[in-house]
Amino acid sequence: MASTDLIAELSWRGLLHQATDEAGLRAHLAGGPRLIYAGFDPTSDSLTIGNLVPAMMLLHAQRAGHRPVVLMGGGTGLIGDPSGKSAERELQTPERVEANVRGQRRIFDRLLDCSGPLGASIVNNADWLGRLGYIEVLRDVGKHFSVNQMVQRDSVRTRLEGREHGISYTEFSYMILQAYDFLHLFRSMGVTVQMGGSDQYGNILSGCDLIRRAVFRTGEADAGPQAFGLTAPLVTKADGGKFGKTESGAVWLTADRTSPYAYYQFWLNAADADAGRFLRIYTLCTRERIEAAEAEQARDPSARPAQRLLAREATALLHGHDEMLKAEAAATALFKGDLASLDRSTLNEALAAAPSSNHDRALLAGAGVALADVLAGTLCKSKSEARQALTEGSVSVNGRKASAEARLTTADLLHGEVIALRRGKKNWHVTRWA
Repeated sequence: MASTDLIAELSWRGLLHQATDEAGLRAHLAGGPRLIYAGFDPTSDSLTIGNLVPAMMLLHAQRAGHRPVVLMGGGTGLIGDPSGKSAERELQTPERVEANVRGQRRIFDRLLDCSGPLGASIVNNADWLGRLGYIEVLRDVGKHFSVNQMVQRDSVRTRLEGREHGISYTEFSYMILQAYDFLHLFRSMGVTVQMGGSDQYGNILSGCDLIRRAVFRTGEADAGPQAFGLTAPLVTKADGGKFGKTESGAVWLTADRTSPYAYYQFWLNAADADAGRFLRIYTLCTRERIEAAEAEQARDPSARPAQRLLAREATALLHGHDEMLKAEAAATALFKGDLASLDRSTLNEALAAAPSSNHDRALLAGAGVALADVLAGTLCKSKSEARQALTEGSVSVNGRKASAEARLTTADLLHGEVIALRRGKKNWHVTRWA
């Protein structure tokens, strides 16, 4: 039996938007451990925090006593999902798609428990879609689809109405392939539930309908578990701005694309109006812990307790506890200016977003070089502006406030390579000396 009510858990966390038959789904889930899947499109060798929503749904399913199935789209990735796209995707090579599947798998190996009777399974639809023949698909799958209904799906209708691009037969057929995935998993593994984002609801409906037509109406099975689907809403920011983007681009789920420090900082910078909602969606914190953080936030917003909890828990979940502690140490060091305490890799992560410049190390020899001269080419427009900033006491070197007569020497080098300058509270510049 399931250990917790999955639908109730997803609902209070804001992860439940649509269900094909909510009452029937609740009864189905209460009847024992179920196999539940979500699919992921290998358009890149990593995923973004938008893709983390269905991954979190699978994680909650596993914690509720069900068995998650991750579907890697090695086959459908060769076609491309038209959902949410205003123009035709550029087709990727089989080699690129395969490499992307390998890259994305790292994320699920960390998030989900793949051991034990409820261990997650990771499958690739290239294993069965690649064996299908065209005539077989038309006879055994295509006959169950009504073109009249297909053109009413949002992903298709939007493109049909767009005069500039339209939709190719290739992408038009995508929903048939995704529906067949559900049918194949239903038959081969006993998967009965599909999860996804709200943009996938049409495709999920197609899969449930295909199972009903191909399995139950044909007499292949007279009774047994039906197929269900549910979706999560699109995550947006409270101010209406686009979620999941920073000045440097998308927020990715692997450290080679977005470092643990940058990931930590993304959540730390969440707006007050978003922090509680993001805690529900992107962490495993209990309702009591989240509500306590929100109450503390209401009493003292300047302390940002909800954002700090969000940054810690979200980073630890994805990158591990040790990486979270390093990211937290880097954030604290930047705030307090204690950069000398950071190891080389953490220092580089902490200053990765800051502009930098290269300088001749010979200038640091002996009495060194006047800080005002270096500021004039970095954080200030001229030497007079640099001298004024120093006189005002708004400049620091490696976190220590600098005097008006300050000079930079080799003693200021961090790890023998860099000197970090700051003007004001947030304007950092990294000088590299070689």
